[in-house]
Amino acid sequence: MSSRIPLHPATGLVAAALILAACSKAPEPAPAVQAPATPAAPAHAFSPEINAADFGERVKALASDEFDGRAPGSTGEQKTVDYLKAQFEQIGLKPGNGDSYFQTVPMVETTADESTVLKLDVNGKPRELRFGTDMVVGTTTGQAEVKVDSSELVFVGYGVNAPELGWNDYAGLDVKGKTVVMFVNDPGFHQQDPALFEGKRMTYYGRWTYKFEEAARQGAAAALIIHDTEGASYGWDVVKNSWSGAQFSLPAKDDPDPRLPAQGWITGDVARSLLADLGQDLDALYKAAGKKGFKPIPLKGTLSVDLKSTIAEKSSRNVVAVLPGSKHPDETVVYMAHWDHLGNHADANAASSGEDHVYNGAVDNATGVAGILEIAEAFAKQNPAPERSVVFLAVTLEESGLLGSKYYVAHPTFPLAKTVAVINLDAMPVIGRAKDMTVVGYGSSELEDRLKAIAAEQGRTLTPEATPEDGFYFRSDHFNFAKDGVPALYAKGGDDLVEGGAEAGHAAQRDYRDNRYHKPGDEYDPAWKMDGVVQDLQALYGVGKQLTGGDQWPHWYQDNAFRAAEQKLRGAAK
Repeated sequence: MSSRIPLHPATGLVAAALILAACSKAPEPAPAVQAPATPAAPAHAFSPEINAADFGERVKALASDEFDGRAPGSTGEQKTVDYLKAQFEQIGLKPGNGDSYFQTVPMVETTADESTVLKLDVNGKPRELRFGTDMVVGTTTGQAEVKVDSSELVFVGYGVNAPELGWNDYAGLDVKGKTVVMFVNDPGFHQQDPALFEGKRMTYYGRWTYKFEEAARQGAAAALIIHDTEGASYGWDVVKNSWSGAQFSLPAKDDPDPRLPAQGWITGDVARSLLADLGQDLDALYKAAGKKGFKPIPLKGTLSVDLKSTIAEKSSRNVVAVLPGSKHPDETVVYMAHWDHLGNHADANAASSGEDHVYNGAVDNATGVAGILEIAEAFAKQNPAPERSVVFLAVTLEESGLLGSKYYVAHPTFPLAKTVAVINLDAMPVIGRAKDMTVVGYGSSELEDRLKAIAAEQGRTLTPEATPEDGFYFRSDHFNFAKDGVPALYAKGGDDLVEGGAEAGHAAQRDYRDNRYHKPGDEYDPAWKMDGVVQDLQALYGVGKQLTGGDQWPHWYQDNAFRAAEQKLRGAAK
């Protein structure tokens, strides 16, 4: 995901300099007449109000080629965190980690050799899968070489073990040393059955991160997820781009979750062909795996891989700033966004090809970072000042599995028990004003009650995400706070546009997903319609303004899965 350029101090914007030629000895020539120097463009003057010009200027800076795709551990990171520190200082915020704006996040950088081949024995016949074309594979063990030799293949449906739902795809099976093959998402989605899990809406069991974690808990040697565009909510190019180049994980000492020796994805076409050679039909397996009581199916094949990787222990940084509260500075409301993206994928050969290899991440997530800066400015100029502290947290390693926020939650610079709420900004829509506002994970907490009233004043309504099967609730950084009980809100502009309605909104979202998401095309565009995102930021600022101006503590709704964690967390504060 990141470039491999070593760190060096950020240089900021490059200024042009005039170099005067040395004069010769007498007789001195008459001075040359020089054209007047072109004056430097004036620095943008930011205003305290949330507005499109300021927002756009910040997105344009963060998503510029100068920041090289904002990969953790790269020069792009150095420029990004320096930029954020300077912005927070300019706004008037204090360091949020003691006397520092930075929180160091240890990480292991693993770059798999892309010449790696998965070797299969299929009913006694050899078969090879190529990296990028047929499959992607990696390891989070921190080992430079991982070998899996003649590991038996077994199909485990969706790879779910959910006792509370009476569902266990591993029932009666010992997978130690074996390679498990499974579907992405969960049974409710592919079966379109509202009685299964949460029907069309993805649960955490549908996320690829969960599937690998569960396979590791079961003792598997390797795990492969079968890709399908609808189930994953993105095409194979996104998988290939996201798993190519450097990958990041937390060191084992900072993240005790179990790890697989090898894990990856295979394309749907490869899976269909492979399963046919093994005497299985992919469509029939979808139907079988979606029924309660499914039993895992041993496959007549084995997998071998010799995975060599370049390993480097590095670190990245969360950026933390705070506006201390006037009456209750120990109680905090957190606004957060992830600053990282996929970096620069150019190598020595590709660099001269003229192709764009910088993954600028303008929407994902320069928009969210610009958004928390806009909101910070509004709070800093607010009169009266907020009574509770407002924390602004720009986290790293979101694209690597929410690792920066995971580390912060494990090592908070402000106690979680005194954290009133977290408001997350990620991939803000820049497609114009909407009649609605989307709440990802709609129906979760009392924070929505506050947002609902504010949206109504704007003439808008709250709606759930249009594609709950995409599992966005589990794919952004608020999720780590939620798991520990902190009420979390993840909301953004809706799809029912003032100009063009829901049809235009859905088309714009699909266009972004298919053509720019996790691709070099995610770049700043001055033609964006930013009046809608201004409304969104004003609404999210309004929620925090209420929370920081009173003494109320919002809760998860009674039947929410995180309610028990909140009660445990709040009990720790007493």
